[in-house]
Amino acid sequence: QVQLVESGGGLVQAGGSLRLSCAASGRTDSTYAMGWFRQAPGKERESVTAINRSGLTTYYADSVKGRFTISRDNAKNTVYLQMNSLRPEDTAVYYCAASGSYSWRTYEYNYWGQGTQVTVSS
Repeated sequence: QVQLVESGGGLVQAGGSLRLSCAASGRTDSTYAMGWFRQAPGKERESVTAINRSGLTTYYADSVKGRFTISRDNAKNTVYLQMNSLRPEDTAVYYCAASGSYSWRTYEYNYWGQGTQVTVSS
């Protein structure tokens, strides 16, 4: 079992930046791929970005390419999401998740955090 706790969400103006963190505990080793997902009101949960176990392979949704960066520190069992040039359409609850294999598909993730709210004002 893996427990995930996100932090770093908040309210920011358009064009601003936020950094989300996801701390893992429990069966924490570096064997899990990690991903960030988001869900806006009335919309389905969507994949934002993912990173493989080594941190050398990443995926980004087209909507965040060039603005968001995922990284991980396996020694700290933590994954980060640096979000720059934020837009109102980035407003959502952001979830961290862990998977036994590298993927950007929501259904392939086994463990989920509780989510953190990101609100971008125009």
